[in-house]
Amino acid sequence: MVMRLPALRRATLVLAVSTFALAGFARADDPPQPRAETTAPAGQKGGRGGNAPGASQGSSSAAELHRLPSDSTTKQTLDLPGRALDFTATAGSIRVFDGKGEPLADIAYTSYELDGADRATRPVTFLFNGGPGASSAWLQFGAAGPWRLPLDGEALSPSASPDVKPNAETWLDFTDLVFIDPVSTGYSRFVASGEDARKSFYSVDGDVNSIALVIRRWLEKHDRLTSPKYVGGESYGGIRGPKVVRQLQLQHGVGVRGLILVSPLLDFREFTGTSLLQYVATLPSYVAVAREAKGPVKRADLADVEAYARGEFLADLVKGEADKEATNRLADKVAELTGIDQAVSRRLAGRFDVGEFRREFDRKNGKVTGRYDASVRGFDPYPDSSSSRFGDPSGDALQAPLTSAAVDVLTRKLNWRPDGSYEVLNGAVEGNWDFGRGINPPQSVSELRQILATDGKLNVLVAHGLFDLATPYFGSKRVLDQLPAFATQRVKFVVYPGGHMFYSRDGSRQAFRSEVEALIRE
Repeated sequence: MVMRLPALRRATLVLAVSTFALAGFARADDPPQPRAETTAPAGQKGGRGGNAPGASQGSSSAAELHRLPSDSTTKQTLDLPGRALDFTATAGSIRVFDGKGEPLADIAYTSYELDGADRATRPVTFLFNGGPGASSAWLQFGAAGPWRLPLDGEALSPSASPDVKPNAETWLDFTDLVFIDPVSTGYSRFVASGEDARKSFYSVDGDVNSIALVIRRWLEKHDRLTSPKYVGGESYGGIRGPKVVRQLQLQHGVGVRGLILVSPLLDFREFTGTSLLQYVATLPSYVAVAREAKGPVKRADLADVEAYARGEFLADLVKGEADKEATNRLADKVAELTGIDQAVSRRLAGRFDVGEFRREFDRKNGKVTGRYDASVRGFDPYPDSSSSRFGDPSGDALQAPLTSAAVDVLTRKLNWRPDGSYEVLNGAVEGNWDFGRGINPPQSVSELRQILATDGKLNVLVAHGLFDLATPYFGSKRVLDQLPAFATQRVKFVVYPGGHMFYSRDGSRQAFRSEVEALIRE
């Protein structure tokens, strides 16, 4: 799920935090089993009985109070049109320790492995969402997992049934699946107290380090180190994905065959401050929304808008409002393309930020568009207010049924029953996130170039929705167009009707599954 594109702030003690994040995670191990609470965690070096090295009796006891239950493994059968899939499902966690052997966090995962397959040659794909602060439920129950919750936009409400159905488009036909919930999402949790533990995970580098470590540990734990490996990330997962692959290559001795990025953000810079590129990135999606209101739209129908956005539109933007003729020309063209009142467009100089477009597009009917999917519209709760005070009709309605569905599957189908609340989207994580790096906002384009240069066999699939205003597709297109020729030959860019979770539409989900299968079977 999505990132909220927070305003970046300068962080203090960036160097200290980054150093802690990179060096602090010594290893990950299975959570201690119930009968082994007085011994060092399984596989922990230097275990001599008693507490882990460097851990006090108090911290060990506190960690055990917060630990997740033992892994639960069940046998499942999925009946689908024309086929039945027998598979093994495991819901569990991997404990992460610091350099002194003290437990930091339990990272929850859900894995699905097809029965009867050769484990040495069977592909395995690791998936995570974004936020930061989102669990993996969106990809698991919306796109790739064995069960799917219908996420069909306006038809969904917070009170909709959370019943999941067999997913005919599951990826389990051609790859095993591991869904990872970063700490403080899903059931993943800290077992250590104090600010140092939180800072070590709530940062760009620390987050990447912990996910890469969990992937390596899962491969060891399930005897899958020789399997072909793939990584998939959604939204802020576009920042995570290339960095995780690079970390696996350099720090964990794990090679990755392919990277799948779903509605990714690759570079924060065009969404911050006064960057003119933010308007270039969003214009094609604005026009797609306007044209969708009159009939079905595909990316090919937007060729004229994409050419205008990177040509005359950008040229007039660069001239600035000091050039009245260029500004009026731009504003009038934007009004013509979007259907927004010309007077409003001129007042804003044709420069609509996402919030302004969402309110102005259907203001005459007192409605606002979605941010995740701008083709979805809902009522503005304060239509007469001079300020914007509305939520997201395409996203807010999903959280309740998705949370209930995830809890129901984990507890009833998979027989794993942690205490505490399941966090499908934890806003506190993003609020406390250390984006770091001073005036240089996070980006993963550097790592994308590096992983493609390092491994000539690695391929990348980047997929977007036409109506996504959270991470507009044309922003990624502009970034990918700057890659060197050796890289662009192995990066495929696809765009489907739909929003941030374009896979909520049957046709888009089916087409996307075919692209993923082609990548993995290549």
